Amino acid sequence: MKTSYLKAQGVGVMRFARNVQFQVKSGKETELNTLFEKEVLPMLRKQDGFQEEVTLLNPKGAQFISLWDNRKNAETYEKATYPQVLAKLTAFIIGTPNVEIYETASSYARA
Repeated sequence: MKTSYLKAQGVGVMRFARNVQFQVKSGKETELNTLFEKEVLPMLRKQDGFQEEVTLLNPKGAQFISLWDNRKNAETYEKATYPQVLAKLTAFIIGTPNVEIYETASSYARA
């Protein structure tokens, strides 16, 4: 389904995405996932404009993709809450995460 259809149905549509990429310390994948579900996700859900989180994990690293309704809300999260999230993740990651920002080009859901 295209975004215009979703809007017409009253569904929140993502307009902005943050992709946080990093390497996970060996053997810490399960602990990281548990921490994310129990501590980080509840923090995200309290943020204005937060729509969805997609977490991808493989032996090469992880990508945490958060979807937002607009740039302003994502930037507010970046400044106010992301430092707290990063502090929680530090024990599980190698180096500094790479954060990439994306505007929505199109969005589809299963028909």
